[in-house]
Amino acid sequence: MEKIPMTRAGFEALDAELKRLKSVERPAIIRAVAEAREHGDLSENAEYHSAREKHSFIEGRIRELESILSLAEVINPADLSGAVKFGATVTLIDEDTEEEITYQIVGEPEADIEARKLNIKSPLARALIGKDVGDSVEVRTPGGERSYEIIDISFA
Repeated sequence: MEKIPMTRAGFEALDAELKRLKSVERPAIIRAVAEAREHGDLSENAEYHSAREKHSFIEGRIRELESILSLAEVINPADLSGAVKFGATVTLIDEDTEEEITYQIVGEPEADIEARKLNIKSPLARALIGKDVGDSVEVRTPGGERSYEIIDISFA
């Protein structure tokens, strides 16, 4: 199996979610299923069907997290330097709007665009990999072609 690159913070967040699902969510939903079962006729028991559906979702997420964490390769960005690579925090200037934006390039499971954590497999991250301060990158986005200049790279 292919290793999944991940920052320490991303690994710890997924591990915390897994522990919460196993120790809090799973027991609660098992109790809810048992309670709904006690209400009798299961064929018309919406509470039971809802609880079973939620239980199935939780079990699926637990399996997914266990798989991701077992394949995780934790990379410490502080050990890195140089051009843009996994873990880099990159500050860009949109060459059209002069808007400044900062992203950290992270693994797929920890990506969150609202938190400015950019999936390493995204078009922008792929365009940035290997580039250095002062370089320009062209990226095709759903809104059309965009040009960015790299103004800072840090590894924290």
